[in-house]
Amino acid sequence: MMEQTKASLARTLGIARSTLYYEKRLPRWDWVLKQRIEAVLHEHPSYGHKRISLALGANRKRVRRVMRLFGIKPYRRRPKRPWKKPASGLPPAPNLLAAVTPTRPDVAWASDFTHLRFRNRTLYLATVVDVWTREIVGVCPLTLHTVHLVMAALADALRHGRQPFILHSDQGSEYRAKPYRTYVERFGIRISMSRKSSPWENGYQESFYSQFKIDLGDPNHFGSLGELVAAIYETIRIYNTTRIHTALRMPPAVFAARYTTSHEALSVH
Repeated sequence: MMEQTKASLARTLGIARSTLYYEKRLPRWDWVLKQRIEAVLHEHPSYGHKRISLALGANRKRVRRVMRLFGIKPYRRRPKRPWKKPASGLPPAPNLLAAVTPTRPDVAWASDFTHLRFRNRTLYLATVVDVWTREIVGVCPLTLHTVHLVMAALADALRHGRQPFILHSDQGSEYRAKPYRTYVERFGIRISMSRKSSPWENGYQESFYSQFKIDLGDPNHFGSLGELVAAIYETIRIYNTTRIHTALRMPPAVFAARYTTSHEALSVH
């Protein structure tokens, strides 16, 4: 009876029954290489994938793939901007992901935001991603750039009854604000932050945002702000559920579901 249950389960998921016993190993090795790449970049921030591969003695194609996978980009010097008073906030948290290797869902989430120009307005989009499954678990579009933007995205992720051990971000003023830190710590979640001038340490959504904006298209094609917001949610739904992620070879939600199903089947067995 147990064998029939697993066979039926595999048919429902559209996978081979052996997949229920398979644990994807590649992300773990990719994560180790990611940490080595970041170590090189801390010493040589301007290195591209060619020089990083030479420094590590690693295959160039694999280094480039992992950099794309985690949104790692070398530091590029930008024109100097006028000095402004540093934003107030609590001291930054350490980068906990430097010593942790996620191997299942909800070990680590990462928070970030981007912006979209809609006619004469700016719409800010904050998202929360599961670092291991690449699934977008929290979303919030707002026309205001405040701490409430990132708090609302996290609240959206937490409303499903899931929560991570670690929540990672950069050192932006939104993430260092006391209301945000208090809200996160209320759930017993440990806060992690990238080191200063190390954007590659929070590149988990870089590739998502780049592709997301292509899939969404020109925001000005939509008739109203409401239509744009609806299209944002639909584009993210498609990314999670039907769009094949190159690294996973399947949509993130499918990858997460297969992991959960396989481990539940093994625990029953």
